[in-house]
Amino acid sequence: MMSLQIEIYPPVNGNQYVTLDGRLDTLTHESLDARLEPLLAERPQTLVMDLARLEYISSAGVRSILKTRKIMNLFGGRLVVVHPQEQVRRVIELVQAVPPEVVFASTEELDAYLDAVQRQILGQDGDPEAGSRS
Repeated sequence: MMSLQIEIYPPVNGNQYVTLDGRLDTLTHESLDARLEPLLAERPQTLVMDLARLEYISSAGVRSILKTRKIMNLFGGRLVVVHPQEQVRRVIELVQAVPPEVVFASTEELDAYLDAVQRQILGQDGDPEAGSRS
């Protein structure tokens, strides 16, 4: 049995980065919820979940992601997912845990999206949805 390691990095320009390593399931989702609670209270502009090392996600893990997304939406924040392994990406897409336009295969894709979001907030041209995949 593998557990879940959660790394939380200091926020950068209103963006909070979290990496998950292991399994997000019935036994581990509560620890993720508990670790995210104080972060969400800070109301980050964007919460970036890096799932490159997440090997498995169950329905309980999906519920944690949906709950996080709902809380972020309440205060106008965004939850984005980057680097999901194929099996995790398919589960997230299947249950529509996050919209496909906020699931990124690479850090470069994510950075371009976050840049466009920030330009839009500052009133400069750029539509964050325009740079996403179709």
